[in-house]
Amino acid sequence: MTKHAVPAAAPAEGKQHMVLLFVGLMLSMLLAALNQTVLSTALPTIVGELHGVSDMLWVITAFILASTITMPIYGKLGDLMGRKALLMAAIILFMIGSVIGGLANDMGVLITARVVQGLGGGGLMILSQAVIADVVPARERGKYMGMMGGVFAIASVAGPLLGGWFTEGPGWRWVFWINIPLGLLALAGAVFFLKLPKHSGKPRLDLGGMGLLAIATTCLVLFATWGGSKYEWSDPVILALIAGTVLSAVAFVLVERRTAEPIIPLHLFKDRNFNLATVAGLLIGVAMFGAIGYLPTYLQMAFSVNATESGLLMIPMMGALLVASVVSGQMVSRTGSYKWMPIAGGVLVAIALVLLSTLTPGAPLWEICAYLAVMGLGLGLSMQIMVLIVQNSFPLREVGTATASNNFFRQIGATLGSAVVGSLFASRLAELLAERLPATATGGGTPGGSNSLTPAVVSQLPAPIKEAIISSYNDALTPIFIWMVPLAVVAAVLMCFVKQKPLATAIEHDVLSESISEGNILITADDADDDGALVPASRAKN
Repeated sequence: MTKHAVPAAAPAEGKQHMVLLFVGLMLSMLLAALNQTVLSTALPTIVGELHGVSDMLWVITAFILASTITMPIYGKLGDLMGRKALLMAAIILFMIGSVIGGLANDMGVLITARVVQGLGGGGLMILSQAVIADVVPARERGKYMGMMGGVFAIASVAGPLLGGWFTEGPGWRWVFWINIPLGLLALAGAVFFLKLPKHSGKPRLDLGGMGLLAIATTCLVLFATWGGSKYEWSDPVILALIAGTVLSAVAFVLVERRTAEPIIPLHLFKDRNFNLATVAGLLIGVAMFGAIGYLPTYLQMAFSVNATESGLLMIPMMGALLVASVVSGQMVSRTGSYKWMPIAGGVLVAIALVLLSTLTPGAPLWEICAYLAVMGLGLGLSMQIMVLIVQNSFPLREVGTATASNNFFRQIGATLGSAVVGSLFASRLAELLAERLPATATGGGTPGGSNSLTPAVVSQLPAPIKEAIISSYNDALTPIFIWMVPLAVVAAVLMCFVKQKPLATAIEHDVLSESISEGNILITADDADDDGALVPASRAKN
């Protein structure tokens, strides 16, 4: 009988191939992750040179918004069309955005560049994770996903440090130019080392769902970003955005129920593990980005450290996150047990938030580092394992869609966390400064005018005024940490109800090849995917 399975390559050659492929995927992930943080230290200089301080928010928001909207689109198209060509397109699109940013001469061009970067960045984040599922069995996937999680940790530290170094050295435009060599390396990895099954046939695109999802996401992000800061919560603009979010979300659900290839299939929500991991991921995303998003600012103002030092103080958290991600991934691959990890992670995040709420301006820096390390351990045990749980709940043909949907809601959580915490922090800070400072305390600024306060200005003020400002920053931020503790606790409780399913020890298309050669597969006309893949008899009956 003719064998249908392709003979395996030599072990050494296969291992080398996998290493090179994985390096390419990590570079793709690094590109997206780095560009969420690299502008944080460079932004004041950029907006000053381009005369666009009033539009500063959009430099960050444009990237987040574009990447969030495109995540589910890339996930679905990857399942329908194959992921290799899409990943290459996302890398190229990201590099085009980087070139536009490097050449930007005004804020309009810069914001356009960030939109184009985001359109590619959403694909980089999703497809890098989904491709791992294409080439690595679930049982072994943990260690790879752990290292992918470590990329975010590295980017969170390296981003602000690189942004500061480029700004003070060769110039802020290198924040964008550095993406070109990294992108070319990632592109080479995808071209030469990514071998995936071919997809045939013309995919049926859910254009209505894509449009409604884009509208709902845009309205939600703008409502969370502008509410309480640029506009009052009762302002007609905010109310219109809330209404737009609700109406487009309802319309999206109605469309998805009737379309042939929904961008976020509603049957995903019938899976208990998917629901639990997605909601828990959203809550952890709110807590994570809400907590750490404003810590560098707080550290600069309350502890009189410079921008670079505030970035360096985040290293314990990122180091702990990196170690926890890699070690937990290795443990999953070795033991097959994973349920306890996100539960422990949620508990550690809650403990870290409680500890951070006790910070005072006179606390030793090692204490801050220790609290942040606890936060990092919790995040490292949680985030990538939740993705693995989602991926293990669906067949390979839906992995991209499921991964993208999970990441989409986590990104929504991150956006809401950053926006809501930022709004609460800013409004409370303004109130405290107005209460504690005389009208002329900030050198002619308005009472409570935090916009006029920088670490350099504060350090030059008389001691009583300086202490009042520092205490205001402390009292405005630290209570918010306590408010987020229930989110982490609920996330941990939700993960207690996850059903630990066995992790596959072979890739699905490898299993199918073996089944064909052994005659253990039932072939019917309805059992073929769009790419011609065959479904085992046990699944064909479903």
